[in-house]
Amino acid sequence: MESFRSLTVTQRDQILVEQQAFDIFKTFYNLPPSSQSFMLELQRENHVEYLTKGLTGLGPSFCVLDANRPWICYWILHSIALLDEFVDPELEDNTIDFLSRCQGPNGGYAGGPGQMPHLATTYAAVNSLVTLGGDKALSSINREKLYMFLRQMKDASGGFRMHDGGEIDVRACYTAISVASLLNILDDELVQNVGNYILSCQTYEGGISGEPGSEAHGGYTFCGLATMILINEVDRLDLSSLTDWVVFRQGVEGGFQGRTNKLVDGCYSFWQGGIFALLKRLNSTKRVKPIPLGDGEGSGEESPQTTASSDAAGEEGLNEDLSLGGSHSEIGDQHNTSSQVNVIDIDHNHSKGHANVEPLFNSLALQQYILLCSQELNGGLRDKPGKSRDHYHTCYCLSGLSVCQRSWLEDEDSPPLPRAVLGPYSNLLEPIHPLYNVVLDRYWGAHEFFTKS
Repeated sequence: MESFRSLTVTQRDQILVEQQAFDIFKTFYNLPPSSQSFMLELQRENHVEYLTKGLTGLGPSFCVLDANRPWICYWILHSIALLDEFVDPELEDNTIDFLSRCQGPNGGYAGGPGQMPHLATTYAAVNSLVTLGGDKALSSINREKLYMFLRQMKDASGGFRMHDGGEIDVRACYTAISVASLLNILDDELVQNVGNYILSCQTYEGGISGEPGSEAHGGYTFCGLATMILINEVDRLDLSSLTDWVVFRQGVEGGFQGRTNKLVDGCYSFWQGGIFALLKRLNSTKRVKPIPLGDGEGSGEESPQTTASSDAAGEEGLNEDLSLGGSHSEIGDQHNTSSQVNVIDIDHNHSKGHANVEPLFNSLALQQYILLCSQELNGGLRDKPGKSRDHYHTCYCLSGLSVCQRSWLEDEDSPPLPRAVLGPYSNLLEPIHPLYNVVLDRYWGAHEFFTKS
C-alpha cells in the first residue's frame, strides 16, 4: 500500500484501469461458454433503443451540449446506420429541418439555431445529412454559401480557423477539407498550403499534434493523415514514424490510448484504429517497401512511405477523383488531381481476395475491449469501466469495431471471415468509408448526388 501511495496520479490511475479491465476479463474467462457468448454479443436492439431515444429528446443535464447539437445528431445517426437500422420518416424530417435551422445565412452550420457557424458542427451536420441520405437531406445543404464559409475560415498560414476569430488547428483543416471533398467543392484555393500546416504539426514521436509545438494526439493524427490523403500530399509525412507511434498506442487492456502515457479510452478505437484502415489502403495503392523490424521478424506488413504507383491512375475504374466528387463543380477552380491518390482507392472497392497479412494492431484484443469493457448491456458504449455510456463513445466505439472486423481483408466487397469477428457473426457492423467515417453506402449515395448536381 505504501508503494502505491508513492506512485504518481497517472501511474495509480493506470493500475486501477488495468485492474478493472483484467477483473472483467478474468470473470469472462471463468464463465461457461454460453455465458461467454452472451457477454460477447453486441446488444443491437438495446443500442438502437438508447440511440433513438437520444434523438427524440434529451434531459436537462444535456444543456451543456447546446452548442454541439449537430454532433449529437451525427453520433446517433451514424451509430444507427452502423447497426444497419434507420430512423422513422417523421424523425428523419425533423432532423433535416433542425439542421437546416442551424445553417447560417452566410454558409456553414452552427451548434444550434441562431448560433455562430463553426467548422466542427459543419462537419457534423454534413455527415448527418449524408448519413440520412436522399434528395431532401442532401439538397438542404447550400453548397455555394458553404464554400464561401470555408474560404472565410481559410488562414494565411495554410490552415483553417474553427470559426470567425477562432483557433487554427488540425481539426479545422480536416473538417474543412472533408466537407469540401464530400460536397464536391474542393479546389486549389482551399488546398493551398494546408499540407505545409499539417506537416508542421507532425512531432518527433511520429504522431500529429493539434497545432505546431504541441503533443502528438490520436484524434489529430487521424485528422492530419486523412487530410493529407484528401489533398494528395500524404507522401510528405513521415509515415514510418507515424506508424510506429500509433502501433504503440494500443495498451495492455486491448484498447487504445490517445497520447503517450495516457489512459485507454474507447473512442480511440476509431481515432487510432481508423489510422490503420487508412495506412492499409495506402499500402494497396502505392509501391511499398518492407518496414525494417528491430527483432528481425517480418510481420508481413509493408511500409506506406513511398510514391504513388504510376500505373494505379491508369487502371480502369480508378481514374475518378472522389476527393472532388468525380466531376467539375461551378464553385471555384478545381484542385489539380493529375497525380492524385484517388479517394476511391481508399474506400472498399480496389482490392482482390482475402488478405494473408495480419493487421498492424491486435484487432481481436480491441474488439474484446469494446465488447467487454466499453459495452453496456442495456444499451450504449462508454470510455472505460467505471464511466457512463454516452452517444459520443457509442459512435466511435462502434466505428472502431467496424474497422476491426475488416482489418484482415483486402477485398472489402467480401464479408469478413468468421475468425475476424469476435463473438457471434451477428456482431458484424456496416462498413465505413475510413476517410469520412460515414457508412459506405451512404457515402456512395452522396457521391452520386453531388456528382450530378
